[in-house]
Amino acid sequence: MQFNRPTLLLDRAKCMSNIGFMAEKASRHKVFFRPHFKTHQSAEIGQWFRDFGVSCITVSSVTMAKYFAVHGWDDITIAIPANLAEMTDINLLAGKINLNLLVESNEVVEFLAANLHHQAGIFVKVDAGYHRTGIDVEQHDTILGISHLISTKRLLNFKGLVVHNGHTYHPSPAATGQQKEAIKTIHDQSLARLNRLKSFLQANGVEPLLSVGDTPAMTLTENFEGIGEIRPGNFVFYDLMQQKLGVCGYDQIAVAMACPVVATHPGRLEVVIYGGAVHLSKESVEDENGNKIFGEVVWLNEKGWSAPLEQTFVRSLSQEHGIIKTTPEFFHQFRPGMFVGILPVHSCLTNSLMPWIKTLNGQIIQTMNLFPGP
Repeated sequence: MQFNRPTLLLDRAKCMSNIGFMAEKASRHKVFFRPHFKTHQSAEIGQWFRDFGVSCITVSSVTMAKYFAVHGWDDITIAIPANLAEMTDINLLAGKINLNLLVESNEVVEFLAANLHHQAGIFVKVDAGYHRTGIDVEQHDTILGISHLISTKRLLNFKGLVVHNGHTYHPSPAATGQQKEAIKTIHDQSLARLNRLKSFLQANGVEPLLSVGDTPAMTLTENFEGIGEIRPGNFVFYDLMQQKLGVCGYDQIAVAMACPVVATHPGRLEVVIYGGAVHLSKESVEDENGNKIFGEVVWLNEKGWSAPLEQTFVRSLSQEHGIIKTTPEFFHQFRPGMFVGILPVHSCLTNSLMPWIKTLNGQIIQTMNLFPGP
């Protein structure tokens, strides 16, 4: 593999295996699979999902919806509360594809009803414990009211309830080996509350689709009671955050950032790489020894990359620099000019910083970062 600057590498075989795993799980549990494309942000990788029967997708912005609509996707949910400042583009999309939007207030429903020129699907955003946004899941009457209001509007098609249990990324207890059960517990508790809400709505004449999306729970759980649709995204690449949670193994992480070594400091057992926050983001996790790490280090080879080097990690990042802390055993194997691989903490953010990805066989895959703006 040839590089001359930080390059995001993709192991296509691992990526396809990850897609196949989630598609099979959705099929086995008879839930609709609407994957979130915010992780890979690539028309080429999006096509790989079609091999598994995927025809409808989730995105995280109007811009991303425009990008994938241009590349042939005609049923898209924008999984962020509707940005009313983008009504021109929302109308353009709604006139060309089956577009789903998220709302959480009567005010936004009324605005959409007054300003949409084409029919759009409408999901009510529900908060089942993450507390980022959405109507609290226990506010049954409020959710019933907004659902009824949507149903009275000519161009608004009530679809159901959307939830993202992002608190599965921060389970308690956080002790190694206990996170998986904690994630399942969060999911089960959330689902029980959502199903009580669903039953209440059904008893009052509203039949909602329940759409759930978070990679930790969707990977680990076998409890899909009442769920009609799942929207995980990160699973396509996975990353160190998922590995530390026990959601995936190192062998399922499908991306690594290839970074050149630019300096070594034997007195500190530190290695400087050209690969900083603008390549890896500033996300961090703690390892089993309590170290704050911004990536783990692997050797690159003809098959991809090795297992992570023991006690060797990116300990800090500035804009373009990364500092690797390592051991005497490994330090003398680092040489200026060589490339090493960094397993990213959060592959979604890492990929969003890169204009293209390189597969292990040398194929260049463009991402939406090259997509023209407004």
